[in-house]
This record gives sequence, C-alpha cells and structure tokens, in this order.
Amino acid sequence: MTTFLSARTHAPGLLVCGAVALGALALERLEVRLAGHAWVEALVLAILAGTAVRTLWTPPARFECGIQWAAKGLLECAVALMGVTISFATIAAAGLPLLAGIVAIVFGAIAASFLLGRAFGLPPKMAVLVACGNAICGNSAIAAVAPVIDAESDDVATAIAFTAVLGVAVVIALPIVAHALHLSAAAGGTLAGLTVYAVPQVLAAAGPLGPSAVQTGTLVKLVRVLMLGPVVACLSVLMAHQAEEAETAAIRAPGLRHGLLHFLPPFILVFLALATLRSLGLVPMAMIAPAHEASVFLTILAMAALGLGVDLRSVTAAGPRVVTVVTLSLLLLGLAALAVLRLTGLA
Repeated sequence: MTTFLSARTHAPGLLVCGAVALGALALERLEVRLAGHAWVEALVLAILAGTAVRTLWTPPARFECGIQWAAKGLLECAVALMGVTISFATIAAAGLPLLAGIVAIVFGAIAASFLLGRAFGLPPKMAVLVACGNAICGNSAIAAVAPVIDAESDDVATAIAFTAVLGVAVVIALPIVAHALHLSAAAGGTLAGLTVYAVPQVLAAAGPLGPSAVQTGTLVKLVRVLMLGPVVACLSVLMAHQAEEAETAAIRAPGLRHGLLHFLPPFILVFLALATLRSLGLVPMAMIAPAHEASVFLTILAMAALGLGVDLRSVTAAGPRVVTVVTLSLLLLGLAALAVLRLTGLA
C-alpha cells in the first residue's frame, strides 16, 4: 500500500520529467539529421528545456515530489550504472608517463578552477561543479558530482549551461591551435583528449588532424573520463569528513561510527563495485551497452528535473562570473596540456 501511494505521489512529476527528456532526445535527433552531428547534446537540451518549461509554467505542488526525486534519486542511479562502462585496463594502456600527466592535469585543474571560482565569488559547491566539469568531462562530470556534494539545482543548471557553450568553442578552436603550433597528429590528438569535454567532441576536434589523432585523442579522453571515479570517491570522503567534523564538534562523539557507508554513499559503492567487476571481466559484454544507455537516459531525466527546479533569475545573475571562471580554467587546462606534451616528448 505504501509503495502504491508513493508511486501515485511521484508519478505526476516523473511524467513531466519524462516528457521534457523525450523532447530533448527528439531535438538531438533533429540536430543530427540537419547538421550531421549533435553540437548540443540531449543532456544539455533537457536542462534548457526544463528551465524553459519552468519559466513559462510553475508546476503545482503535486508535481514537486516526483520532480525532486528524479533530480536526486535518478541521478544517483545513473552514476551507479556508469561503473559498468569503466575498465581499469584502459588506464594501463595509456602508458605510465602519459597516465601520470593525465592524473596531474585532472587534480591540478580541479584545484586551480576551484580557487579561481572562489576568487571570483562563486559559492563553494558551484566552484566544485565548474572545476570538475572543466577538468574531467564537462556536463557528465557535473551531473555525477552534483548528488555527491548535494548541489542546488540552480548551480547545476548554470554550470552545465555555460560549460556546454564554451565546450563547443574549444572543439572549434582546437584544430586551429594545433595547426598554428605545428603539432603532429599524435600530439594534436593528445591535446584534444586532454582539453575537450566529451568523448564525441574529441572526434570533431581531432578529426581535421587525421585518423591517428582521433585514435590517440579518444584513448587519452577515455582515461581522463575514468578519473571521474576517483574524483567522485574523494569528494564523497571529503564531504563525509566535513559532516563528521561538524557532528563531532556539536556532540563530541567519536568519528567513523558507520564505517565505509558513512564515507561513501551507497550509489558510489555500487559504482565502484560495478567498475571492479567490469575490470575483472565478470560483467558480460552484452550488458555494457544497455547499462550505458540506461545511465545516459536516467541522467537526461534527472537533468530535465533539475531544469524544472531552476530559478532563471539566479542563473542569469551568476552567468558572467561562471563564464569568466570557465574561460580562465580552460586556458589553464590548455597550458597544462601543452606542458604535458613537452614533458612526454610528444611536442
């Protein structure tokens, strides 16, 4: 009976999120048909469409429960399923020097972007979202990190919207920069993998440099994406540690009462468990593609829900600062990537 009542409570909001998500997917397909490529992916379209709907129509109270659950619960499920797509063997294939450079760039870019964000007055959680999106894989990283740090819908929407726009600018500019610096195909592909946000965007950015650039860029980008797991786990521990300190200060109770679950939320534990099973070859290959598609669709649903909860005035007010921080962070990321190319002998 309780489950039935809960379903009735959540259904109206989930149906609205589903309608917005399907609309975003339809728009993405239309992009591919007209332009041959989805420059604005469904994940971004979902949050923009949700925000547009919320601007024109405020959902009545009966919709709120489902929308709020979709924005958090479905997003956590999507992050957990991402674990199936991760294989630690891919990391080893990059080679130790380049792997060390990627790890250094990811964590260094997160630190630098976070400090820039705070210097320009961004709230701490917004600064974390922008930093992780810039350093790892753009919108997907922002979506994965959001439930871990309990970010507000407005912050997520703002970070995704402006990161997506500047991400497209990087795709357009990268071949020009590679040619101007006389980079080889391998170096240009590596530069694309180290700077471009999404894996499909690597194909567009490295494509003009040749097939070998695309192959190199894709491998480097995949390794960079795999850094999402360690970063999310680190943030989970950090957030739990901060909560533990606050609780200890208030109650004077000893820490770590709840063991590992206290530091890592269940969905992160599932993520790590699935990644381990995949790396050990215990996940059937036939399950990987469906799990990835399910994760993507759940993320799009969650982004639609986040958009439906966005206050457009807050997004507009934060816009100039976010654009400045993302732009400066991208410049620092590019310089760091060029330094890695020099150190590894690729340039």
